[in-house]
Amino acid sequence: MLKTLMVAVAGLSLSAAVSAQELVEGEHYEVLDEPVETQVDEGQIEVLDVFWFGCPHCYRLQSHVNEWAETLDDDVTIEKMPATMGGDWNTHANAFYAAKELGIEEDLHADFFDAIHQDERSLTDEDEIAAFFTDYGVSEEEAQEALTAFNVRSNVNKANSRMRDMRLMGVPALVIDGRYVVTPSSAGSLENMPNVADALVDQVREAREE
Repeated sequence: MLKTLMVAVAGLSLSAAVSAQELVEGEHYEVLDEPVETQVDEGQIEVLDVFWFGCPHCYRLQSHVNEWAETLDDDVTIEKMPATMGGDWNTHANAFYAAKELGIEEDLHADFFDAIHQDERSLTDEDEIAAFFTDYGVSEEEAQEALTAFNVRSNVNKANSRMRDMRLMGVPALVIDGRYVVTPSSAGSLENMPNVADALVDQVREAREE
């Protein structure tokens, strides 16, 4: 039997609930056959934002996720994971983990998206990425070292493994507690993805309290 829960369907903003719909497992979200281990502290509920810097839909989703993040309780952690499907996807994933290694990813994240989708830069060349990183207080040499670091490549491989475990074939996706997968098609729109995810967070929290 399909499990159901109620979720408020918002319009253009999370605060503008216009009606309620029944959220149906297998229709509005998918449940992984085997839950994937989360990467957050014990007691936290992980929301994994799976993206590709080159994806216009992922770019559009960021503002909705950021708005939603401001409303979340302290027991919820949003983590980001770059999708790895080869080619430019992996190059951008490598850039993401290199930026994390250097401690500049949080400051750089939105700007990297903007550079691709607003300034029409590809940022698929290692030298170009290293030069981009220098705007965030690191030298080009430090950036190059991070981009080729073993730990960075290892993290890209781990992301690839997690993607396979989650059976993700595209992005964007929000994965809640390592088991519930929300996509634009399942949620009905990009804008509604955080609303569906929010209801699933509530479901996880209630299940833990039982």
